[in-house]
Amino acid sequence: MSQHVNYPKLEMLIDGQWLDCTGRDSEPVINPATGETIAQLPHATQADLDRAVKSASAALPLWRARALAERVGILKRAGQLIQERSGEIARWLTMDTGKPLKEATGEVMAAGTTLEWYAEESRRLYGRTIPGKNPEHILSVLLQPVGVCAAFSPWNFPATLSARKIAGAIAAGCSLVIKPAEETPSAAIAVARALMDAGLPAGVLNVVFGAPAEISDYLLSRDEIRKFSFTGSTAVGKILAEKAARGLKKATLELGGHAPTIICEDADLESVVEALVQAKCRTAGQVCIAPTRVMVAEPLYEKFIAAIVPRMERVRVGDGLNPESEMGPLIGPRRANIMKELVEDAQSKGARVLCGGKAPDAQKRGYFWMPTVLADVPHEARVMNEEPFGPIMLVQKYKTLDDAISEANRLPYGLAAYVFTQNSITRRRVVNEIESGAIGINSFYVSMNEAPFGGIKESGYGVEMGSEGLREYLNIKLVSEDFLGLR
Repeated sequence: MSQHVNYPKLEMLIDGQWLDCTGRDSEPVINPATGETIAQLPHATQADLDRAVKSASAALPLWRARALAERVGILKRAGQLIQERSGEIARWLTMDTGKPLKEATGEVMAAGTTLEWYAEESRRLYGRTIPGKNPEHILSVLLQPVGVCAAFSPWNFPATLSARKIAGAIAAGCSLVIKPAEETPSAAIAVARALMDAGLPAGVLNVVFGAPAEISDYLLSRDEIRKFSFTGSTAVGKILAEKAARGLKKATLELGGHAPTIICEDADLESVVEALVQAKCRTAGQVCIAPTRVMVAEPLYEKFIAAIVPRMERVRVGDGLNPESEMGPLIGPRRANIMKELVEDAQSKGARVLCGGKAPDAQKRGYFWMPTVLADVPHEARVMNEEPFGPIMLVQKYKTLDDAISEANRLPYGLAAYVFTQNSITRRRVVNEIESGAIGINSFYVSMNEAPFGGIKESGYGVEMGSEGLREYLNIKLVSEDFLGLR
């Protein structure tokens, strides 16, 4: 077994106990910047999974009955601990995701504030009363925890996305079994440790790892699980939704995207180019809301190309622990191979590579890919229909706003879209006509604790964050009381 000296020992959390690889199968965790094994990750046995679900079920009635002020206090303290420990957690996150340390630090800090935000928002889970059929009749609408939940968090934002799922469930009074991504396990474990150190009772949160299909099959087959949350690909989301439907389990699915970006003739070109590069290269483009299809008004197109290509070429690619790196590696060799396949397919169909389109010559280890701009990409190219999930930008010109909106809505995805314009009529049109769960107007910032986030069409259903996201973990109960009949 290999264990990097600067990376934590990896353990699962079941019923308040931390469990290591002893007596269990395991898999290596790889640093994508070097290709080196940095730790071994334990896989849950059947007995482990049984125990996790049973402990969550046993903890549920005690946790939901816990005083609200105590639940809030635990979440807020855990959020503070995560922020206090952000230096070491961010370094671990950079080692298993590859993203630059500055990005990782921001993500870890955001995970801490997510716990704090959900804690405070749980104070505002109000029911309501409704006048009845006579003065003695009262209708009460109650919000109650849905029960034991399951969650599956992805590898691209392992701190913030695991924190959202964990905080949403336990803030609502639910218990949870979460399976974070095996590629990037350290941040989710750190979030769980902070919660346990803050006083979370045993069984309220359980963290397991293993073969994804096997664990999802097991958890979604258990009657105790009443809701699940999944962030990942559309293909996997459909499989999980079908499994959950057999037990009529509630679901929140945040799935794939292929975000269109419309740059109008009146846009501020300099600021748009800088923001676009930052949004595209964050986490090496492995972001479901990353701008992908960039549609530029025809009169602005040549100026845009002249600005975006050299700016993408200046992005410094390297190990995230190097302070000079602005973009890290892809998560593994499979993603690097997919980038190569997508670019070659597009070229074979007539696309032009304006920059990038290959692995950087200077990187002899790891899974790096250069920021890439493709132009003249036909609709039949794979990359125009499949989510690239990497640093590939597809640039095309449009003649009319109708054309741009039509292209934005062409694919079955509807997660995020972006429009840059100073025209209020254009803004109103795209808001009303583009089919997307979120639209950024002159901004790529569409994901924050205070507001709901989720997709439509084949990008999923349900939301996370915001008061709406917290309510996803609640059932609605109507109580009808007729006091006249009691006399």
